Amino acid sequence: MKLITVLLAEDHLIVREGLLALLKLEAGIKVVGEAVNGREAVTLAAKLRPDVIVMDIAMPLLNGLEATRQILQATPGAKVLMLTAHGDDAYVEKAMEFGAGGYVIKQSAAHVLADAIREVHQGKPFFSPSISKRRFHHQRKAKAMGDLPKENAARLTSREMEVL
Repeated sequence: MKLITVLLAEDHLIVREGLLALLKLEAGIKVVGEAVNGREAVTLAAKLRPDVIVMDIAMPLLNGLEATRQILQATPGAKVLMLTAHGDDAYVEKAMEFGAGGYVIKQSAAHVLADAIREVHQGKPFFSPSISKRRFHHQRKAKAMGDLPKENAARLTSREMEVL
């Protein structure tokens, strides 16, 4: 099993230290860097070339959404997992639009982060269970109302179906 390298981009020290402590317990995952703002995340992502960047949205100097866009533009093979307190649909959609591979809210259980990192590393989209459930209900409602053209229909991932 290949070691998954991770860059943590989180401006709150206590949160960053907690994430680091959690991920140290996970076999196959190694944190190789820590960024305290969006600009530093962009710089470290280019320098360290981690497999997955765990990115907060609300950060100083450059928000996580714009940092994600810049990282993915400079390093197309990079994978970004959003980890944030913002769980509303507008943020989720914007993160996906900017190229994030997954979206986890900080209110999730600790094991969800490691699962998300592994899934995103494999190129699979990952969403917190509460977001997956909301996406499922939105999709069902839109389908029932005939709002989703078949060729453009948003499909739930296998992980989302498993969670539901």
